[in-house]
Formats: sequence, structure tokens, C-alpha cells
Amino acid sequence: MQIWRDVDDVPADLGRTVVSIGNFDGVHRGHAHVLRQARETADRLGVDTGVAVTFDPHPRAVLRPEHAPPTLTSIETRARLLEATGVDATLVVGFDRGVAGWSPTEFIDRILVEALHAAAVVVGSNFRYGAKAAGEVATLVEAGGSRGFETVGVPLDGGPQVWSSTYVRQCLATGDVAGASEALGRPFTVRGTVVEGDKRGREMGYPTANVPVPPVDAAPADGVYAGWLTRLDTGERFPAAISVGTNPTFEGERERRVESYVLDRDDLELYGVEVEVAFTERLRGMVKFDGIDALLETMAGDVVRAREVLGG
Repeated sequence: MQIWRDVDDVPADLGRTVVSIGNFDGVHRGHAHVLRQARETADRLGVDTGVAVTFDPHPRAVLRPEHAPPTLTSIETRARLLEATGVDATLVVGFDRGVAGWSPTEFIDRILVEALHAAAVVVGSNFRYGAKAAGEVATLVEAGGSRGFETVGVPLDGGPQVWSSTYVRQCLATGDVAGASEALGRPFTVRGTVVEGDKRGREMGYPTANVPVPPVDAAPADGVYAGWLTRLDTGERFPAAISVGTNPTFEGERERRVESYVLDRDDLELYGVEVEVAFTERLRGMVKFDGIDALLETMAGDVVRAREVLGG
């Protein structure tokens, strides 16, 4: 998989391509539906290279920062997931006020014609682009007629709920990780490097691997979940009870974290290790306990339920 971080990084000798355009945040089942159509279109036209065009940051983070959605996937993770769908290269368009001011025609000429030599453009039927979102599938069809590319508008997939990044975020906001997983076609995950915490979990017999959650990144609602922790350095995968939140039982804690207790293990040294935490099922919401005894009793129950959910 090639990742081009700028239009200028696209090789000058790039041949004809089939291009899919979107934020592709999460690379969910709706995106996969569009990308399958792109692959089929490339095969039909005899084009070897499929390119996904995405944007960083999310356009709303520039145009309406107060309404910017939390990010489901980093660019690196997004590119990896796009590759798994059959995409050969990803072009990351750095979105700023200048790009936001491009007319639909300017976007087409700069990106699709001059940089990517598009033989076909495959997008969701609700795709909008250009200044003030003035461009749509119909304008792509019209432009393609004079610029030598075909346009394929793909009906939205899913039902009764259409798969979308917005829907995934809504599921996560309510702790519905099962719903998010269904829309994604895989469990929702958080990646990060394990940091040293306050070690309260270790003192209570439940050592946790703590991963901070940046405010701009999506995470499930505060609560306790069953899931899996994977060491990205070795590939080892462990069943875990996972807490998301700020530990309201203890005063003074404000940093939101994903804390994973690997079931029945207290011998793992994970500080400084990059891990991926996958969420399987919500066990309960976050609770502020009156004392340690009540907390310990509930945590013991969480571990039992997590083990049942994960089949351990």
C-alpha cells in the first residue's frame, strides 16, 4: 500500500486509476460496499490501480471546529483498513481553508484529472464536494463526460440503519459497542502506548494496562466492557475486562483512559508497549462507589462476566 501525504507526492508517471473519495473514517461496512464497487469497476475497465482519497483533518474540524466529530481511525489505521478492501494507494488531502475554497471543477481537475488520471470515480450516492458542498454525483457525471472518466454513484448500504461513521459514533456514545462492531464489520478498537498509572489497580489485585484517550479520538462511553488486548510488538492476544473513564471513585482524576485488566494475569510488563484494545460487549456503566470494598466486589463480578462473554 502506498500512502501519498500530498498531491505532489503522487508519481508523475502514474497510469489510469479508479478513484474512491470520502473521509473513510472507520472504514465501515458502508465504505467497504463502495470500495467493492470500485474494485469491480477497475476490473471491468482493465485498470490496475485503485486509489482512495481521504482528508486530514476532517473537513468539519476546519470549517466548524466546535462540531468536529471524534476520530474513529488514525490515517495509518485507515490506510491499513483500506488496503484490506483491495485499495492499492491512499491519497491524503491536507484539508485547510484553501482546499475548502476549491470549486467542484477545481477539485476535479487538480485531484481526479491532473494527479490521479482517473478512468472512473466511484462514490456514495450522497457524496458532496467542493466549496459549500456544491458538487454532487451529477456534477461528477457531467465533468467526466468531457474529461474522460466514468462516474459510479453507489446507493448507501445497510438496513434498516444505513452504515455511516456518524452511526458508529452514536453507538459508541451510548456504549453500544456491539452495534458499532456490526456497522464496522469488526470490533471497535483503541490503539495506544501503555503508560504508567497510579497503580491502584495493582494494589487491589487488578493490574491494568492504561492507555490515554485524546479528546479528539472516539472511545466508548464511560463504563466497563469485555474485550481483548493485543500486544502489537508480539501479536499476543489476551481476554480483558476494560474500564473506560476517569475512575470517579477516586478524587482528583480527570484524564480519560482505557484501562485493561488481562484476566487472571498479574505478570505482564506492558509499560511502553503499543497495544490494541478491542471492545466486545458492555458490562455496565461507570459508578462512583462509597468505598473500596464495594468497588472490589463489583470488579470481581465484572471479571466473572467478562470471562463468560469471552468464553474463558
